[in-house]
Amino acid sequence: MGRIFGSLHHRLHRTLHQRQLLPTGQRLLIAVSGGQDSLCLWQLLLELQSKWGWELAIAHCDHGWELDAGLADHVTTFAQSQKAQFYLCKTNPETPLPPTEAAARDWRYAALTEIAQTYNFTYVVTGHTLSDRAETLLYNLFRGSGADGLQSLSWQRPLAPDIHLIRPLLDISRSETGDFCRQYQLPVWEDAYNQDPSYARSRIRHQLLPRLRQDFHPQVEVHLAQTAELLQADVAYLEAQAAEVLYQARQQVGDLACLQCAILAQVPLALQRRVLRQFLRSTAITAPTFSQIEELISLITAPNQTRTSTFPKGGSFRVQKNQSKKNCICYCP
Repeated sequence: MGRIFGSLHHRLHRTLHQRQLLPTGQRLLIAVSGGQDSLCLWQLLLELQSKWGWELAIAHCDHGWELDAGLADHVTTFAQSQKAQFYLCKTNPETPLPPTEAAARDWRYAALTEIAQTYNFTYVVTGHTLSDRAETLLYNLFRGSGADGLQSLSWQRPLAPDIHLIRPLLDISRSETGDFCRQYQLPVWEDAYNQDPSYARSRIRHQLLPRLRQDFHPQVEVHLAQTAELLQADVAYLEAQAAEVLYQARQQVGDLACLQCAILAQVPLALQRRVLRQFLRSTAITAPTFSQIEELISLITAPNQTRTSTFPKGGSFRVQKNQSKKNCICYCP
């Protein structure tokens, strides 16, 4: 094993131990797109398999897009060459998938979750890298995201009860996975969509980041990924604190789900926003916007019977007195 391979194997082995990402003896479903990152991930886990006792399988999601013609066959051939369990999921040709990043991502995770549930896999593993983390931070920053969006590529998150999504390569760069694949002569498929400048993420990858490396710092990807890592810990702490405040502030006023304004007024604005976002998600809207949260912020100190504008599904929020004659923010469906 060459030096670079030994380095990547050692780093992944250490990461798995330190972060307790993939316990020994588990069934792992590896998402293989055909690109360099997922092929590198497969090869690394395959060669660490004897140390960890995993059962490995490959899954590929075929979007059915024109520029991906031949990709599913390519990954199928690779899986056969590895003598691996293989699962192929295809979109319904009668309802083609829109060629957008969000639609493709949502469909892939739904498909991978279904495969994992059907065939008893505990973990779905993807090849997202440090470079993906840096690109995601920039992409979400330009869309006006807060700390949650900037750290959104996390090491792990639940996909369904007892099924976890794991991203074990978040401290390995795309240039390193490329070197790895060349040394191992892995059959990398060059994704035409990743080169298409009509996609914002493609422009970040091929235009913005090279310029930032040249004009600002050669290790800009590493620094952006480190920022995402710091934000992840901050977000986890703030979300836990907000959940505690929500528990303390929440009450029923008649048939209405409400929050006590006096309790909200005692906590910092950062927690107020998170508490109200959690409250919105549990009552009115799964993806509240900044302006919707700010509307509720204004109710904390507003007089009785003050209302927000109408929210989706026709609901709104208003200030209402509880049995103790104290103001509450109540959801009125």
